[in-house]
Amino acid sequence: MTSVSNKNAETFDYVIVGSGAAGAILASRLSEDGKTTVCLLEAGSSDWHPFIHIPAGFIKTLFNPDFTWQFKSEPTELTGGRRIPLPQGRVLGGSTSINGLVYNRGQRNDYDQWAEMGNAGWSYAEVLPYFKRMERRTGGDDRYRGRNGALPVSDIEWKHPICDAFIAGAQGIGIPRNPDYNGADQAGVGYYQRTINGRWRMSTSRTYLWPARSRTNLAIRTNSQAIQILLEGKRATGVRYMKNRELASATTVLARREVIICAGAINTPKLLQLSGIGPESLLREIGVPVQHHAPGVGANLSDHFSVRLVARVKNISTMNEMARGLGLGGQIARWLLGRPNILALSPSLVHFFWKSREELTLPDLQGVFSPASYKEGYVGMLDSFPGMTAGVWQHRPYSRGTVQARSADVFADPVIQANYLEDERDREVLVNGIRLARRLLQTPELARYAECETLPGPSKVGDDELLDFARRYGVSSYHLNGTARMGRADDAMAVVDNQLRVHGLTGLRVADSSVMPSIPSANICAATMMIAEKASDLILGRAPLAAEELPKAA
Repeated sequence: MTSVSNKNAETFDYVIVGSGAAGAILASRLSEDGKTTVCLLEAGSSDWHPFIHIPAGFIKTLFNPDFTWQFKSEPTELTGGRRIPLPQGRVLGGSTSINGLVYNRGQRNDYDQWAEMGNAGWSYAEVLPYFKRMERRTGGDDRYRGRNGALPVSDIEWKHPICDAFIAGAQGIGIPRNPDYNGADQAGVGYYQRTINGRWRMSTSRTYLWPARSRTNLAIRTNSQAIQILLEGKRATGVRYMKNRELASATTVLARREVIICAGAINTPKLLQLSGIGPESLLREIGVPVQHHAPGVGANLSDHFSVRLVARVKNISTMNEMARGLGLGGQIARWLLGRPNILALSPSLVHFFWKSREELTLPDLQGVFSPASYKEGYVGMLDSFPGMTAGVWQHRPYSRGTVQARSADVFADPVIQANYLEDERDREVLVNGIRLARRLLQTPELARYAECETLPGPSKVGDDELLDFARRYGVSSYHLNGTARMGRADDAMAVVDNQLRVHGLTGLRVADSSVMPSIPSANICAATMMIAEKASDLILGRAPLAAEELPKAA
């Protein structure tokens, strides 16, 4: 990095890097008094495109570099020599503007485990009030659900007979119907809850930033990529950023109080490392001056590795046909009229949370189902034939990876070693999950619609064959986390403390999915938003919301 002059630099109370699931919430919360000054830096553009706001538009935005970072993992034998795509949002709202819209908190013991790992204040009873504060939900138990928050959480209005048959089949093999997996118990089968309100996606930009953008004390700067956290000794004082990916345009913004990094599980460790905060050996290798040795920066990467089974459908139309030609025209008309339609859906409609082995007491698998199918099981291009998909992944994989800056070049993507399926236990659980998904596609209740399995195909029956299928067709669920994990000061690999302050530095916090000590049993968006809600109280020095009094865990 070149030397930086702070002469004539603008100064704010807080500088936030990243406007995604966490950054947008923090920008809104920290500026809501009308006096505290906040500068929010977003590397991408504003969320102007209609495909961002129409739920089905995710197919058009997920792999569009105008709105996403097109990261990929390093190839390994366990992924069939493939580089796994890992798109992350690069637009106001971050990944909440391009994700699959599922709202899923996870299990109670996910957060109790965080507290047991030495992170006081992060037990389920203590984080539940923050989940409730952000949520606007109709239905469910008041002990668990929020009613007045900024984020609408809705049920699916559009229904399909195949979905009902799938749910009935799951009940037939002993999986109970669960109307609220975000309530007292996660286990069961039912319809997903989504961050959709009527016809529209409810990103953190739309729900938190849009109402706040007229505040004179909040500066939202798009096309502004952070390239360096500025340090004076062991204190963070500001951020250097560039406009429109032009290094010559780099400028500085200073923070009176704190710099807060909310750039996600890939860009957060990369930015820390390029700023000289990270493993000393890596920093020297890439030619970045060491400012603060923090060996845990970029370690502990975790993700859900998912596999989708596809079956051809008979006797009924599926979303594959509805999304083409006259069928699509009819769906667009229904969307315009505000009637149930496929444009206002999340890609996964039905969930199943269940166990890979009967003796387990809690689910260790999450499954998804839709009356649609994608070529080679990858969400994107729909199949030309009527199809349905059942996907599955392991809740808490043991395999861990790393994110490391490739060089001092701010434009170079980092080296992402996801290490999917590296741990033998992960391979065993996923194979059992594939068997469960196949069994669900073969229930008597679904038989009138199920013609034949096309992926992996009925000939693949042995453990080795199913594992090979996972290696060749498995993909990321885009639930990356853990690369700046929270932990005690005596834990050498912990990056932040339970207040989200970077160990050994002042004026610097991290508040995004990278601080998660372990991966939740869920899509991680809801947990990341909860982290931001709690972080706002930590940063402003407010008393935490009172812990909930709940029945003892089962």
